[in-house]
Amino acid sequence: MNVGPLIPRRALFGNPDRASVQVSPDGHYISYLSSLDGVLNVFVAPAADASSAQAVTRDRGRGVHMYLWAHTSQHVLWIQDEDGNENFRLYGVDVATGEARCLTPVEGAQVQLQHVSPKFPAEILIRLNNRVPELHDVYRVNLRTGEQTLIERNDQGFLSYVSDDEYRVRMALRLNPDGVMTWFMRGGSDFEVMTEVPHEDSLTTSPHGFDKSGQGLYIEDSRGRDTAALYRVDLSTGHRTPIAEDPRADLGDYLLHPTEKTVQAVSFTYDRKRWQFFDSAVAADFEYLATVCPGEVEVTSRTLDDAVWMVAFTLDDGPVRYYHYDRRKRTARFLFTNRLALENQPLRKMHSVVIEARDGLPLVSYVTLPRDSDTNQPGRPDAPLPLVLLVHGGPWYRDHWGYNPLHQWLANRGYAVLSVNFRASSGFGKDFTNAGDLEWGRKMHDDLIDAVDWAVKEGIAARDRVAIMGGSYGGYATLWGMTRTPDRFACGVDIVGPSSLITLIESIPPYWEPMIALFRKRMGDNTREAGRELLLERSPLRYAGEIRRPLLIAQGANDPRVKQAESDQIVHAMQSKQIPVTYALYPDEGHGFARPENNLSFTAITEAFLSTHLGGACEPIGDDFTGSSVTIPAGLENIPGVRESLSTR
Repeated sequence: MNVGPLIPRRALFGNPDRASVQVSPDGHYISYLSSLDGVLNVFVAPAADASSAQAVTRDRGRGVHMYLWAHTSQHVLWIQDEDGNENFRLYGVDVATGEARCLTPVEGAQVQLQHVSPKFPAEILIRLNNRVPELHDVYRVNLRTGEQTLIERNDQGFLSYVSDDEYRVRMALRLNPDGVMTWFMRGGSDFEVMTEVPHEDSLTTSPHGFDKSGQGLYIEDSRGRDTAALYRVDLSTGHRTPIAEDPRADLGDYLLHPTEKTVQAVSFTYDRKRWQFFDSAVAADFEYLATVCPGEVEVTSRTLDDAVWMVAFTLDDGPVRYYHYDRRKRTARFLFTNRLALENQPLRKMHSVVIEARDGLPLVSYVTLPRDSDTNQPGRPDAPLPLVLLVHGGPWYRDHWGYNPLHQWLANRGYAVLSVNFRASSGFGKDFTNAGDLEWGRKMHDDLIDAVDWAVKEGIAARDRVAIMGGSYGGYATLWGMTRTPDRFACGVDIVGPSSLITLIESIPPYWEPMIALFRKRMGDNTREAGRELLLERSPLRYAGEIRRPLLIAQGANDPRVKQAESDQIVHAMQSKQIPVTYALYPDEGHGFARPENNLSFTAITEAFLSTHLGGACEPIGDDFTGSSVTIPAGLENIPGVRESLSTR
């Protein structure tokens, strides 16, 4: 297969040059994630001179992946776990002095961010489950002293809280065993029932915060309709005023003025993101920004006075481009792209398509094709190609248009790539999401098969050269495809996918216990005989002996969601039946691979695996195992070059 020059895996999957670019609340600094000795850390620079950035964090392990500015404009905050165990701690650093501290030095507990208010710049609210592993209490934390003050003790099994800028905890949410979500509003010292959200609306209805007056509550709501719209609820009367809606898509991003808390713009994404504007000045900003750079606009952060925005432009065939935008002068100053090495690489366009499932349900999907394969018609190859079906995780998530490193990598190696928003995916209205209830391994998988059949019929895919690949739910879909539709796929790549729905539900992290009803209502109830039988019947482990095509499995040893046992047990079942399998295990990873060394090693293994079974191009493994913790407990001999690379790393 002649695919032209190969884009180095390191350019696609190594650390980005810069990512998560933000402006400080006062506008004096810009910040971003970049490599320090090969590990992602936070860098800070004066806003006028991005080239003078200095690292303000010193992580030496998995890197910093999520951070934010405190309203002091002097403190950077970030959360970090240990080797993927999701026991996150909160850290802070004074960017002027370089003094860093752990603000939640508690073993075995998980911190979640609750609220950051400009009215209390040196304090934040967090949720912490150090008292009861299943429940998070709310604490007020002083960023300068580290002092913690308990302000809300969770003794009622609440799933989450909503607070206001005065740091008052005013709402609480609880998921009931029947799947109904009860919203409570504080009345005096106690919480009182405000409303109940039926199960069918529970994934598409939620509170989003208070307006400036504190008497208005912004909510996303699908009750009485299909798609989730944005409303303002008058708390004195209970009246809901609609603000923005779309008949095909749920509420997406929205812009609130940082201090006035007025709605400025709202986005909805069906196949592509589209904005509705409620502030004429913001509409004019977006009109100007459309002349600056092609692609979809994202305001990644803004100053407290809303005078300066940090703007990212997302393209499908190029790296993310970051600009410093001065709204008063209406000037956008280019800063940098997130991956300089991709600037002149042969990246490909992503085509959005809507595929009709066998029962007529529309499946918004995305296709990327190799270079020079569609010379006659864009998005349709001149001849059928080997295809990789990429299945997203969740499953209450969705695929989007835009730059996707997996799409670019696989298309560059000669494969057509297809991502499908199957029923249960989010963003397309509650009817679409709820159509996936109790349909794991049934209609959710039928949608994937229907999409493959469409690709074959359209001349995109060669029927006998289709791979299925995905992580989390996508890993489950891979295992299900390899066991229950084994003749449809030439090979499969499962990344942290559950093999048994029973053991998955019965080994969830303790802090997921308040939302266990969601899994039981939408997957199957493990506490009832009929529910357990359904879960067993939909578990790939039960059919491991029916696997007939090559399978690659990858797992993080510290994964708290899909535990290592999920991969171990299906590998052992296959081995007991003498069915070949290759198993890549990472002792310092969790639910996915955070360390770039591990990501590189895994993509190198996968590339060699796919090349062997689909015939695509393959970049030699080279030094892509260097620094990786990868182990291969099974099937080392099944993939060319892996044994040699492991022995020389």
